[in-house]
Amino acid sequence: MSDKLMSKKKPSYPITEALGEYLERYKRATKIPIFYDDLLRFSGSVVVYDENDEDTLWIRVYYSDFEREDIDNSLKKVYTLIYSDGNEDIFQYLNIDAIDYCTFGNSKPFRVKVRNILNDNYTYMYVKKADASRVYGLELEHILSPNRISFVVYKDTLIEEHISGIPGDVFIKEMLPNCTDIQKNQICKEFVKFNERCTIRLLGDMRSYNYVVLPMHDFDNVIFKIRAIDFDQQSYEGKFKVYKPQFFKENYTIVKMVQDRLKPASIEQYKKEERSLLARRILSSGKRLKMLLRCMNKDSVSSKANVRQLREELYEYTMDMKFKRCRTMGQVVRVALEFVKRNYEDVNMKQLIK
Repeated sequence: MSDKLMSKKKPSYPITEALGEYLERYKRATKIPIFYDDLLRFSGSVVVYDENDEDTLWIRVYYSDFEREDIDNSLKKVYTLIYSDGNEDIFQYLNIDAIDYCTFGNSKPFRVKVRNILNDNYTYMYVKKADASRVYGLELEHILSPNRISFVVYKDTLIEEHISGIPGDVFIKEMLPNCTDIQKNQICKEFVKFNERCTIRLLGDMRSYNYVVLPMHDFDNVIFKIRAIDFDQQSYEGKFKVYKPQFFKENYTIVKMVQDRLKPASIEQYKKEERSLLARRILSSGKRLKMLLRCMNKDSVSSKANVRQLREELYEYTMDMKFKRCRTMGQVVRVALEFVKRNYEDVNMKQLIK
């Protein structure tokens, strides 16, 4: 089903002047000493295999000696901007262990492994081409989800922090079978809420390898949270099903588990809970969300055909005439969020009247 749902190739959209001003205002834009294209000048590469000797679809790249020192120092500077205060005093404690390049997918990112030589702790960051739809996705995730995310943009380059967790496909295959019944029930609940959150804010392509599962200790139990890690398909596709993780074959195991373990009334309850949480985040977001949506309203981050298809499908789903008048994907997102906020406020008003 995934292949039929998704377009073959999504184009990259430039950062507009209005979006650039937004990024400046909220400290997402900063001057960095290296660009995505600089990392493309590698001299050679080797395939990266996992512990089972399977191709990871990443290649480890290397550079000529006269370029490597400059690249390493520039990446250390970027690391301090993302994770610290930009102070270069810590450079002596950092080492760029590896630079990997992924030829799979739309964004074709570089993954940089940075290690602290004092204690061997390491983390990753990703260098990508700046794509407006992806930036909107990152910001909407930061504002509307339970998670916070760090990234910076400079001209045509985007640097993202690494989001830790167990890749969804790995979790489903290797860990889910060993979970207790209580844990499986909790995972079902979390998937329903994750599914609803993606649907409302129109984040597409949440196949199992585009989100991570986070185990968290809670008293004497381990619970799991689901977090998106790929925002390339923020409100681009025209098919509404693309924004519902439940329709991807890669998620079938969890979807079947939800059907077997949760009653329809429980599923509806969890969906209402997530809509209420989302509505509260919208109401508490202040000027930031409004300014972001103003940028997005005027921006072009999808084709006219996709906008027409999605607005029609959303109208049929909600019967809200405001979708009919949408001309851009930004307007579609704004109307979708307003729909959720309005329903939340109407329910609260009815409770007050009672």
